[in-house]
Amino acid sequence: MKSNSLNRLVVQSTRVSLVVSVMLMATSASVHAQTSMEPGTHHVTRAEVRHELEELESVGYRPTPNDLYYPEDIQAAEQRLESLHQVEGSVLKGENQMAQTRTMP
Repeated sequence: MKSNSLNRLVVQSTRVSLVVSVMLMATSASVHAQTSMEPGTHHVTRAEVRHELEELESVGYRPTPNDLYYPEDIQAAEQRLESLHQVEGSVLKGENQMAQTRTMP
């Protein structure tokens, strides 16, 4: 009887170990799939996030804890920033066109 119960214990322990191993392998495979980079993707760096926050603050966004107007206030700042970038882009295009016409005889 002791050997029969010992065999059951060993078999049960082996089954549990096998199930745990399979679960760990499945979990590690799915975690790797989530973190792998797809071609053409870009992970945002801390410097890029800081730069974006500085730009948003330059157009009036003030991040505060427990902001009652979030996300409307940051969306409004993003729109103002986009407008500013469009104006800057059109000014640069105009300067490039003026420089090109000046160099032509």
